[in-house]
Amino acid sequence: MTPIAPISTINDLFRRIVAAANPRAVLWQDEFGQWQPVSSDQIYQRVRALGEVFLSWGAQKGDRIALIAENRWEWAVTDFAALAIGAVDVPIYPTLTGEQVAGLVRDAGCRIAVVSTREQFDKLYAVRSQTMLERIVIMDSPGTESQDSPQGAIAFSALMAGADDRGSERDPVFDALVGAVEPKDLATLIYTSGTTGEPKGVALTHGNIAANQNICGVDFNFNSTDSCISFLPLSHITARALDYVMYNHGAQVAYCSKFDKLPKAMREVRPTVLVGVPRVYEKIRQEVERQASLSPVKKRILAWAVGLGSAHRETVYDGRKPSSPMWKLAGKLVYSKVAEAFGGRVKIFVSGGAPLGIDTAHWFASVGIALWEGYGLTETSPVIALNTPLSHRLGAAGLPLPNVELKLAEDGELLVRGPSVFAGYWHKPEATVECFDPEGWFRTGDIAHLDADGFLFITDRKKELLKTSGGKLVAPQPIENKLKNNALVAQAALVGDRHKFISALLSPNFVALEEWARHHGIEAKSHAELAADSRVVALYGEIVREVNGSLANFETLKRFRVVAEEWAIESGELTPSMKLKRRVITARYAAVIDALYADEATSRGE
Repeated sequence: MTPIAPISTINDLFRRIVAAANPRAVLWQDEFGQWQPVSSDQIYQRVRALGEVFLSWGAQKGDRIALIAENRWEWAVTDFAALAIGAVDVPIYPTLTGEQVAGLVRDAGCRIAVVSTREQFDKLYAVRSQTMLERIVIMDSPGTESQDSPQGAIAFSALMAGADDRGSERDPVFDALVGAVEPKDLATLIYTSGTTGEPKGVALTHGNIAANQNICGVDFNFNSTDSCISFLPLSHITARALDYVMYNHGAQVAYCSKFDKLPKAMREVRPTVLVGVPRVYEKIRQEVERQASLSPVKKRILAWAVGLGSAHRETVYDGRKPSSPMWKLAGKLVYSKVAEAFGGRVKIFVSGGAPLGIDTAHWFASVGIALWEGYGLTETSPVIALNTPLSHRLGAAGLPLPNVELKLAEDGELLVRGPSVFAGYWHKPEATVECFDPEGWFRTGDIAHLDADGFLFITDRKKELLKTSGGKLVAPQPIENKLKNNALVAQAALVGDRHKFISALLSPNFVALEEWARHHGIEAKSHAELAADSRVVALYGEIVREVNGSLANFETLKRFRVVAEEWAIESGELTPSMKLKRRVITARYAAVIDALYADEATSRGE
């Protein structure tokens, strides 16, 4: 395979896309659910049209443009258009409240915003007076009735008028602007989701992102025959970096705007590449196990197939399939069904955005699927380490990329240095100084270790380690992942910092729990009543006891509570990449946590 020439800016990536003359570079769904293509020429003309509009509005190099939208082709066009003219885009999660959006738009100093829907427009327009915004563009086409065309909105479709008619012509003036952008120029401000405090704008340059793009996809040999579904929020660096990798290798990107559309999109697009956060894979596993639990025969077959496959995990990661008759039978009965849930054609499965539990990795390997786990941060553009078909270790975050350096601080915190590491936070010099050591190493905030072969293992977040009153440090994430392996547990949060023992808050998978309750004749009028039922509490007690069997004594969960809510991004307990917002959870359930430790003075827990 011919190596791909390195890029120095994201604009180089844009030029690579439009030079490919791909008639189906992008897929999107119309109002009837049909998949429609966007060609390389159409991408160029639409990016050019929008870039010229931004310039006519007075946008200059370095100006910030807010982008608030779900995954759709207009997101990519807006991204490339802002970058093409040397502006800086500011992607913002559509799930944030109006006040939160206003705070970010104001902090970034955006004068232009591009939003997806009427709902997003109304949310932003209501807080417009708190910002510097002069123009708001709406991606959804306005309807024929006046109420569908909100006052103060500029229709994206109007800005695209006539663009496609230009065909394959190129504008040398616009192309010169694209080429004038340099690696040192700021490309984007990505606001961290704020699991531990106030969101900060991560300032990434074209050179930061390009340095990562040139390395992170090499060992996968992606090409123009590949395709992926872009469904993780593009406001998150993981999803955006994947799309860039696909574009860089000439692959097709299909945009899926809503997570509940993903199963249907998988069947229709049948992608060859899938990148998901661990929760995506956990949900697939839970659904497979839930379906199997409905039939004693299916449950036994699944258990047999997983047990058989567990002896061949390394073989699966090495890209080989066992040839035994039993493996082939298990493949026909079970493994192929799991693969079909992803469309049936996926060759590369990548997990990122949060740590992948070793039990989840083992389970998928046992059904014939290698999950290539990676590790990185927004501040590192994002990939620091990655497992690939050429170098991998089950349970590790992978080998560090060749253009980054790693070292461990005395307390085990991972420090990173390299061209993909950002220069600092937007307008936060104190926070910037705090996150670098005196020698310029970036403090990741993650506790890690490197094995003898150089593979990186992430233990936990430094600030999330729980310390018992006896001085024992407990890493919550591995234990939470063990709890979530059960189909009845949607999320789990360990508590007990500075207490004598560790406890857990369990957020049920209410679809599975309600099904179990019906089967056992339990009637409940609400989630709260169901969570409090003694039989449900006993059920979750068994799950906790099973997990405790694999833990050291000081880690074991002495108490737990089943909460009445299934935590979600929308209700504020999870970040958009499905990580726990521990401060939110501990504040929201303060009374519950207090009750867990009310008798601690006399408790015999260690």
